[in-house]
Amino acid sequence: MNQLYPLLMQPAFDPRPWGTLDLSAIYPNHKFNEPIGEAWLTGDNCTVTNGPLAKRSLSDLSQEFGPELVGTAARDPQRFPLLLKFLFPEEKLSVQVHPDDEVAQSFGEPWGKTECWYVAHAKPGSQIALGLKRGVTRKQFEQAIHENRAEELLNWINVYQGEMIYVGGGTVHTLGPGTVIVETQQQSDTTYRLYDYGRPRPLHLERGLASIKERTAAGKVIRPAPVSMNAGKSRRSSMIAAPYFIVDLFELKDPQEFRTVESEGDSGKTSVQILVAVDGCGIVEVQGRDPVTLAKGDAVVIPAALKEFMVRPQWQLEFLKSRVPGGIVPEPATRM
Repeated sequence: MNQLYPLLMQPAFDPRPWGTLDLSAIYPNHKFNEPIGEAWLTGDNCTVTNGPLAKRSLSDLSQEFGPELVGTAARDPQRFPLLLKFLFPEEKLSVQVHPDDEVAQSFGEPWGKTECWYVAHAKPGSQIALGLKRGVTRKQFEQAIHENRAEELLNWINVYQGEMIYVGGGTVHTLGPGTVIVETQQQSDTTYRLYDYGRPRPLHLERGLASIKERTAAGKVIRPAPVSMNAGKSRRSSMIAAPYFIVDLFELKDPQEFRTVESEGDSGKTSVQILVAVDGCGIVEVQGRDPVTLAKGDAVVIPAALKEFMVRPQWQLEFLKSRVPGGIVPEPATRM
């Protein structure tokens, strides 16, 4: 029997000038003295809180356990493949872009940063900017940056609770205030700031402009209707299937079994499973291991080698489950 077990992660709270002191929508028992923009859950340096591996980082554990932790579907068998975090914007984020794999590698980075956003909460009128307006060129956008009017050339759209947004590498984007976002992305922090409303932070125009794609597949994900489970008491919603990640939303009212082995296409590949609770509470159980509580704001990492696990809601539990696809998956169908 290997040493791995379900890993409860310690959130790493990251102060940002656009963040908030009030994280009560997700973390009602936490108080802060400076605005928090992000709560990192599965970054390389995020640490485990439970069991014999407590205080160890995901980076260390991925190097030690390799595919037993991350699975055989991961592109790098010794690096944790997905970064999940909560975002809490109270002001507009900087206008930014992340490179795709090809551009990132030309800069000496191991891979790019494609991501998706699940809208966990949204106040009325909440907006994001996603891509350039139709017909706007990279050169026109560069000129607008220098003229302090970059916002005018962005494609602003309203967002609502429960939506999933796909942000492919190369997409110019920003978040407006009023939302709580669960972000799933490639394990990368390569961000190029293009415009920051006059805030005294450096811009990264050379690499940022080189990373921009004038048209991408970014947008609101078009997805099938939720599927009833267990005689209709629980539901599964397929939120997104994309080249780097698959994310499902589960609303459980009774126990449900899960597997870390890929079933679609019979690839037989395994993937680490990341559970992030957005409401309620439950227990994660693996035979022969201690149970782990999964409550709102928590992330539990299920190592690929564990094969099977059960989630047992305490009354009810709503959580996102993210994993690496076992085969080639195209970009998702989207709309604006």
